[in-house]
Amino acid sequence: MTGDDQVTEEDGGTAMIRRKKPELLIPAGSLEVLKTAVVFGADAVYIGGEAFGLRAKAKNFSPEEMAEGIAFAHGAGVKVYVTANILAHNGDLAEAAVYFEELRDMKPEPCDALIISDPGLFVIAREVWPEAEIHISTQANNTNYGTYLFWWNQGARRVVSARELSLEEIRTIREHIPDEMEIESFVQGSMCISYSGRCLLSNYFTGRDANRGSCTHPCRWKYAVVEETRPGEYMPVYENERGTYIFNSKDLCMIAYIPELVEAGIDSLKVEGRMKNALYVATMARTYRRAIDDFFVSEERYRGNEAWYRAEIAKCTYRQYTTGFYFGKTDETTQIYDNSTYVNEYIYLGIIEEISADSGLVRIEQKNKFSVGDSIEIMKPDGRNAAVKVEAMYDENREPIDSCPHARQTVWVKLSQAAERHEVLRMRNSD
Repeated sequence: MTGDDQVTEEDGGTAMIRRKKPELLIPAGSLEVLKTAVVFGADAVYIGGEAFGLRAKAKNFSPEEMAEGIAFAHGAGVKVYVTANILAHNGDLAEAAVYFEELRDMKPEPCDALIISDPGLFVIAREVWPEAEIHISTQANNTNYGTYLFWWNQGARRVVSARELSLEEIRTIREHIPDEMEIESFVQGSMCISYSGRCLLSNYFTGRDANRGSCTHPCRWKYAVVEETRPGEYMPVYENERGTYIFNSKDLCMIAYIPELVEAGIDSLKVEGRMKNALYVATMARTYRRAIDDFFVSEERYRGNEAWYRAEIAKCTYRQYTTGFYFGKTDETTQIYDNSTYVNEYIYLGIIEEISADSGLVRIEQKNKFSVGDSIEIMKPDGRNAAVKVEAMYDENREPIDSCPHARQTVWVKLSQAAERHEVLRMRNSD
């Protein structure tokens, strides 16, 4: 089904129209990950260039990579949105005009939309590239329908809701804005300690500005209290005897609430994570793709597969899960108090980049060590997980090896069954 598909429900003999199928929007921090998102079911991807995005530590895209990524996505009918959502300072404005010109003139075709939060950058983008579709970032603190209407009147087509909104508040926004205006909301990923991600902690502690893309994530650190007359004497911070990670939120996960998200009138379901690897992106894209599609076949089918969605979501790195603010204000159960580590049930091994026509060997760039004889899984875009054995392994010169211990090592692998390009290899974590 496409984003324009609708489903109906019977209510006392009267058919009620449910909203159109929402877009599935997946993050991509590199060209490799973009291709994975496209293959595994994204309707759209969002990426950052080498400037003006809020993930300065992500690999991000050179102009050449961006052009290749856009062409690859468009070839599959997938849209590409480019982030320019920093809160700009005076020195950024002239360079921003040049950057938007480069995006406008990109060959063979430009991106589908810009994601912007700063009004100054918005004005520059409208002047330089008046035809561009502009989406307003969650960084702009979009918490009410008046704000949505303001941006609509300025020419924005879509606004990303603040993560502090409930579904009831989003539903009210939908009732007060034009039908053509789109609401985008996060459904998966890290939660920020600060309002709509506007954080000063990183800048204060390290000089790296979260609002300009260089956050050091101090909300994940362990804290203690120092009394001013006793410098150097650190006292631990406790909450109900459970620990000291007082700012460390669980990750958002709404895979079990697709019907509620659709009913609220959300047009685009957004997964956070432009610094995540291809295993995370493949897992999120494939699982949410199937959940959305299942629901638009029938709610019974969706509910029947809910256990599968939950199990698959748990097979990538995460920090325990919460529903955030969607069902009301958060409480003590949304925090992790005793550590800042991830749950890591599966290990990412690599993406199949090439298949030898004569031998059937698959080439990958190793992401984690594995060995001949290991039992691993092939993640397939259609939802299947193929259990296979590593029967042989060769280095880049086709010399036999027993394992691949070196990071980013190119290896050729013989698997016990056939695989396809762009499929993801993973292995259960034995630790």
